[in-house]
Amino acid sequence: MLADIVLDALKDTGKILPVLFLTYLLMEYLEHHAGGAISRSLQRARGAGPALGALLGLVPQCGFSGAAASFYAGGAVTTGTLLAVFLSTSDEMIPILISNQVPGRQVLLILGVKLLSGILVGYLVDWLLRRRHLNRSREIADFCRQEHCNCHGGILRSAFMHTVKIIVLIFGVSVLLNLAFACLPEERIAALWSIPVLGELLAAILGLFPNCAASVMITELYVAGVMAPGPMLSGLLVNAGVGLLVLFRVNKNRKENFAITGILFFSGVLLGTICGFFLSGHL
Repeated sequence: MLADIVLDALKDTGKILPVLFLTYLLMEYLEHHAGGAISRSLQRARGAGPALGALLGLVPQCGFSGAAASFYAGGAVTTGTLLAVFLSTSDEMIPILISNQVPGRQVLLILGVKLLSGILVGYLVDWLLRRRHLNRSREIADFCRQEHCNCHGGILRSAFMHTVKIIVLIFGVSVLLNLAFACLPEERIAALWSIPVLGELLAAILGLFPNCAASVMITELYVAGVMAPGPMLSGLLVNAGVGLLVLFRVNKNRKENFAITGILFFSGVLLGTICGFFLSGHL
Protein backbone atom coordinates (compact mmCIF):
# COMPACT_ATOMS: atom_id res chain seq x y z
CA MET A 1 0.00 0.00 0.00
CA LEU A 2 2.83 2.39 0.84
CA ALA A 3 4.32 1.99 -2.62
CA ASP A 4 0.97 2.94 -4.20
CA ILE A 5 0.70 5.97 -1.92
CA VAL A 6 4.18 7.18 -2.86
CA LEU A 7 3.44 6.54 -6.55
CA ASP A 8 0.21 8.55 -6.34
CA ALA A 9 2.10 11.39 -4.65
CA LEU A 10 4.69 11.32 -7.43
CA LYS A 11 1.94 11.48 -10.06
CA ASP A 12 0.20 14.39 -8.32
CA THR A 13 3.49 16.24 -7.96
CA GLY A 14 4.40 15.55 -11.59
CA LYS A 15 1.16 17.15 -12.78
CA ILE A 16 1.91 20.34 -10.86
CA LEU A 17 5.61 20.63 -11.70
CA PRO A 18 5.39 22.16 -15.21
CA VAL A 19 2.76 24.70 -14.16
CA LEU A 20 4.80 25.88 -11.17
CA PHE A 21 8.02 26.04 -13.18
CA LEU A 22 6.38 28.15 -15.88
CA THR A 23 4.88 30.37 -13.18
CA TYR A 24 8.25 31.08 -11.58
CA LEU A 25 9.86 31.50 -14.99
CA LEU A 26 7.26 34.13 -15.86
CA MET A 27 7.77 35.87 -12.51
CA GLU A 28 11.51 35.96 -13.09
CA TYR A 29 10.98 37.39 -16.56
CA LEU A 30 8.61 40.05 -15.24
CA GLU A 31 11.16 41.05 -12.62
CA HIS A 32 14.33 41.08 -14.71
CA HIS A 33 13.26 41.86 -18.28
CA ALA A 34 9.80 43.41 -18.41
CA GLY A 35 10.32 45.77 -15.50
CA GLY A 36 7.85 48.44 -14.50
CA ALA A 37 5.87 48.44 -17.76
CA ILE A 38 4.33 45.01 -17.16
CA SER A 39 3.87 45.73 -13.46
CA ARG A 40 1.82 48.80 -14.39
CA SER A 41 -0.19 46.75 -16.88
CA LEU A 42 -0.95 44.17 -14.21
CA GLN A 43 -2.12 46.93 -11.89
CA ARG A 44 -4.48 48.31 -14.56
CA ALA A 45 -5.86 44.83 -15.35
CA ARG A 46 -6.64 44.00 -11.73
CA GLY A 47 -10.27 45.03 -12.17
CA ALA A 48 -10.83 41.93 -14.31
CA GLY A 49 -8.74 39.73 -12.01
CA PRO A 50 -11.47 37.83 -10.12
CA ALA A 51 -13.40 36.99 -13.32
CA LEU A 52 -10.27 35.84 -15.14
CA GLY A 53 -9.06 33.97 -12.06
CA ALA A 54 -12.36 32.14 -11.67
CA LEU A 55 -12.28 31.09 -15.34
CA LEU A 56 -8.68 29.91 -15.04
CA GLY A 57 -9.48 27.90 -11.91
CA LEU A 58 -12.03 25.81 -13.82
CA VAL A 59 -9.25 24.18 -15.83
CA PRO A 60 -8.84 20.67 -14.31
CA GLN A 61 -5.28 21.21 -13.11
CA CYS A 62 -4.57 21.87 -9.42
CA GLY A 63 -1.27 23.51 -10.30
CA PHE A 64 -3.04 26.73 -11.25
CA SER A 65 -4.04 27.39 -7.65
CA GLY A 66 -0.40 27.05 -6.62
CA ALA A 67 0.57 29.40 -9.43
CA ALA A 68 -2.02 31.93 -8.25
CA ALA A 69 -0.63 31.74 -4.70
CA SER A 70 2.86 32.49 -6.01
CA PHE A 71 1.63 35.43 -8.08
CA TYR A 72 -0.22 36.71 -5.01
CA ALA A 73 2.93 36.51 -2.90
CA GLY A 74 4.67 38.52 -5.61
CA GLY A 75 1.95 41.17 -5.62
CA ALA A 76 0.84 40.44 -9.19
CA VAL A 77 -2.77 39.54 -8.31
CA THR A 78 -5.24 40.76 -5.71
CA THR A 79 -6.65 38.91 -2.72
CA GLY A 80 -10.00 38.65 -4.52
CA THR A 81 -8.38 37.12 -7.59
CA LEU A 82 -6.59 34.55 -5.46
CA LEU A 83 -9.84 33.59 -3.71
CA ALA A 84 -11.62 33.41 -7.08
CA VAL A 85 -9.05 30.89 -8.31
CA PHE A 86 -9.25 28.90 -5.08
CA LEU A 87 -13.06 28.70 -5.10
CA SER A 88 -13.34 27.73 -8.77
CA THR A 89 -10.44 25.25 -8.85
CA SER A 90 -11.86 22.01 -10.22
CA ASP A 91 -8.79 19.81 -9.70
CA GLU A 92 -9.72 16.14 -10.27
CA MET A 93 -13.47 16.77 -10.14
CA ILE A 94 -14.19 17.03 -13.88
CA PRO A 95 -12.41 13.81 -14.97
CA ILE A 96 -14.14 11.83 -12.21
CA LEU A 97 -17.59 13.20 -13.05
CA ILE A 98 -17.12 12.48 -16.74
CA SER A 99 -15.66 9.00 -16.17
CA ASN A 100 -18.70 8.14 -14.04
CA GLN A 101 -21.01 9.33 -16.85
CA VAL A 102 -22.61 12.07 -14.78
CA PRO A 103 -25.03 13.98 -17.07
CA GLY A 104 -23.44 16.96 -18.79
CA ARG A 105 -26.11 19.29 -17.41
CA GLN A 106 -25.09 18.41 -13.84
CA VAL A 107 -21.41 18.87 -14.59
CA LEU A 108 -22.05 22.29 -16.12
CA LEU A 109 -24.25 23.26 -13.16
CA ILE A 110 -21.51 22.36 -10.66
CA LEU A 111 -18.94 24.27 -12.71
CA GLY A 112 -21.33 27.22 -12.93
CA VAL A 113 -21.71 27.31 -9.14
CA LYS A 114 -17.93 27.26 -8.69
CA LEU A 115 -17.39 29.93 -11.35
CA LEU A 116 -20.04 32.32 -10.01
CA SER A 117 -18.92 31.71 -6.41
CA GLY A 118 -15.36 32.64 -7.31
CA ILE A 119 -16.43 35.79 -9.15
CA LEU A 120 -18.85 36.88 -6.41
CA VAL A 121 -16.47 36.37 -3.50
CA GLY A 122 -13.47 37.69 -5.43
CA TYR A 123 -15.06 41.01 -6.34
CA LEU A 124 -16.68 41.39 -2.92
CA VAL A 125 -13.37 40.88 -1.09
CA ASP A 126 -11.51 43.29 -3.38
CA TRP A 127 -14.25 45.89 -2.93
CA LEU A 128 -14.17 45.58 0.85
CA LEU A 129 -10.37 45.85 0.92
CA ARG A 130 -10.48 48.99 -1.23
CA ARG A 131 -13.16 50.50 1.01
CA ARG A 132 -11.00 49.89 4.07
CA HIS A 133 -7.82 50.96 2.25
CA LEU A 134 -6.22 47.59 2.95
CA ASN A 135 -4.85 46.93 -0.52
CA ARG A 136 -1.47 45.19 -0.47
CA SER A 137 1.60 46.98 -1.76
CA ARG A 138 4.15 44.41 -2.85
CA GLU A 139 6.30 43.78 -5.89
CA ILE A 140 7.69 40.61 -7.46
CA ALA A 141 11.16 41.83 -6.43
CA ASP A 142 10.07 41.50 -2.80
CA PHE A 143 9.18 37.87 -3.42
CA CYS A 144 12.59 37.20 -4.97
CA ARG A 145 14.37 38.76 -1.98
CA GLN A 146 12.24 36.73 0.41
CA GLU A 147 13.17 33.52 -1.41
CA HIS A 148 16.86 34.50 -1.42
CA CYS A 149 16.90 34.36 -5.19
CA ASN A 150 20.35 34.28 -6.76
CA CYS A 151 19.76 35.62 -10.24
CA HIS A 152 23.37 35.51 -11.45
CA GLY A 153 22.74 32.11 -13.01
CA GLY A 154 19.90 33.46 -15.14
CA ILE A 155 16.13 33.24 -14.87
CA LEU A 156 16.03 29.52 -15.73
CA ARG A 157 18.22 28.60 -12.78
CA SER A 158 16.32 30.88 -10.42
CA ALA A 159 12.92 29.55 -11.55
CA PHE A 160 14.21 26.00 -11.17
CA MET A 161 15.36 26.64 -7.59
CA HIS A 162 11.99 28.18 -6.65
CA THR A 163 10.18 25.18 -8.16
CA VAL A 164 12.35 22.61 -6.35
CA LYS A 165 11.64 24.22 -2.96
CA ILE A 166 7.89 24.01 -3.50
CA ILE A 167 7.81 20.57 -5.16
CA VAL A 168 9.74 18.90 -2.34
CA LEU A 169 7.26 20.29 0.18
CA ILE A 170 4.25 19.29 -1.92
CA PHE A 171 5.54 15.75 -2.40
CA GLY A 172 6.14 15.23 1.33
CA VAL A 173 2.72 16.56 2.29
CA SER A 174 1.05 14.54 -0.49
CA VAL A 175 2.53 11.29 0.84
CA LEU A 176 1.26 12.02 4.36
CA LEU A 177 -2.21 13.08 3.18
CA ASN A 178 -2.60 10.11 0.81
CA LEU A 179 -1.74 7.83 3.70
CA ALA A 180 -4.30 9.55 5.93
CA PHE A 181 -7.05 9.36 3.29
CA ALA A 182 -6.30 5.68 2.67
CA CYS A 183 -6.92 4.97 6.36
CA LEU A 184 -10.02 7.17 6.68
CA PRO A 185 -13.07 5.04 7.62
CA GLU A 186 -15.51 6.39 5.02
CA GLU A 187 -18.32 4.01 6.01
CA ARG A 188 -18.30 5.25 9.62
CA ILE A 189 -18.80 8.89 8.72
CA ALA A 190 -21.13 8.38 5.73
CA ALA A 191 -24.25 9.16 7.81
CA LEU A 192 -22.85 12.55 8.85
CA TRP A 193 -22.98 13.96 5.31
CA SER A 194 -26.80 14.02 5.37
CA ILE A 195 -27.05 16.23 8.47
CA PRO A 196 -27.85 19.83 7.41
CA VAL A 197 -25.02 22.34 7.94
CA LEU A 198 -22.90 19.73 9.79
CA GLY A 199 -22.47 17.85 6.53
CA GLU A 200 -21.33 21.04 4.78
CA LEU A 201 -18.93 21.87 7.64
CA LEU A 202 -17.35 18.41 7.60
CA ALA A 203 -17.04 18.40 3.80
CA ALA A 204 -15.42 21.86 3.91
CA ILE A 205 -12.92 20.66 6.51
CA LEU A 206 -12.11 17.72 4.25
CA GLY A 207 -11.79 20.09 1.30
CA LEU A 208 -9.23 22.21 3.13
CA PHE A 209 -6.62 19.45 2.91
CA PRO A 210 -4.15 20.69 0.25
CA ASN A 211 -4.12 17.57 -1.85
CA CYS A 212 -5.79 16.18 -4.97
CA ALA A 213 -7.01 13.22 -2.89
CA ALA A 214 -9.51 15.48 -1.12
CA SER A 215 -11.35 16.45 -4.31
CA VAL A 216 -11.21 12.83 -5.50
CA MET A 217 -12.82 11.56 -2.29
CA ILE A 218 -15.52 14.26 -2.22
CA THR A 219 -16.45 13.73 -5.87
CA GLU A 220 -16.52 9.94 -5.57
CA LEU A 221 -18.71 10.12 -2.43
CA TYR A 222 -21.11 12.38 -4.34
CA VAL A 223 -21.19 10.14 -7.42
CA ALA A 224 -21.81 7.09 -5.20
CA GLY A 225 -24.82 8.83 -3.65
CA VAL A 226 -23.23 8.93 -0.19
CA MET A 227 -22.74 12.73 -0.09
CA ALA A 228 -25.58 15.18 -0.75
CA PRO A 229 -25.20 18.12 -3.18
CA GLY A 230 -24.74 20.70 -0.38
CA PRO A 231 -21.74 19.05 1.29
CA MET A 232 -20.31 18.16 -2.12
CA LEU A 233 -20.42 21.81 -3.22
CA SER A 234 -18.98 23.04 0.08
CA GLY A 235 -16.11 20.59 -0.05
CA LEU A 236 -15.25 21.29 -3.68
CA LEU A 237 -15.54 25.07 -3.26
CA VAL A 238 -13.11 25.02 -0.35
CA ASN A 239 -10.71 22.58 -2.00
CA ALA A 240 -8.04 24.58 -3.79
CA GLY A 241 -5.65 21.78 -4.67
CA VAL A 242 -2.18 22.68 -3.44
CA GLY A 243 -3.00 26.38 -3.43
CA LEU A 244 -3.13 26.81 0.35
CA LEU A 245 0.02 24.78 0.83
CA VAL A 246 1.92 26.99 -1.61
CA LEU A 247 0.41 30.13 -0.08
CA PHE A 248 1.66 29.30 3.40
CA ARG A 249 5.05 28.43 1.95
CA VAL A 250 5.65 31.55 -0.14
CA ASN A 251 3.69 34.26 1.70
CA LYS A 252 5.32 35.09 5.03
CA ASN A 253 2.34 37.07 6.37
CA ARG A 254 0.71 34.29 8.40
CA LYS A 255 -2.14 36.51 9.60
CA GLU A 256 -3.00 37.25 5.98
CA ASN A 257 -2.83 33.56 5.07
CA PHE A 258 -5.16 32.53 7.88
CA ALA A 259 -7.58 35.30 6.95
CA ILE A 260 -7.69 34.04 3.35
CA THR A 261 -8.21 30.47 4.58
CA GLY A 262 -11.03 31.64 6.86
CA ILE A 263 -12.79 33.51 4.06
CA LEU A 264 -12.40 30.50 1.78
CA PHE A 265 -13.84 28.15 4.41
CA PHE A 266 -16.75 30.42 5.37
CA SER A 267 -17.62 31.12 1.72
CA GLY A 268 -17.54 27.43 0.85
CA VAL A 269 -19.81 26.41 3.72
CA LEU A 270 -22.27 29.28 3.16
CA LEU A 271 -22.52 29.04 -0.62
CA GLY A 272 -22.51 25.24 -0.57
CA THR A 273 -25.39 25.19 1.91
CA ILE A 274 -27.43 27.76 -0.02
CA CYS A 275 -26.81 26.29 -3.46
CA GLY A 276 -27.28 22.74 -2.18
CA PHE A 277 -30.70 23.69 -0.79
CA PHE A 278 -31.97 25.40 -3.95
CA LEU A 279 -30.33 23.07 -6.46
CA SER A 280 -30.82 19.73 -4.70
CA GLY A 281 -33.45 18.70 -7.22
CA HIS A 282 -31.09 19.38 -10.13
CA LEU A 283 -27.92 17.74 -8.80
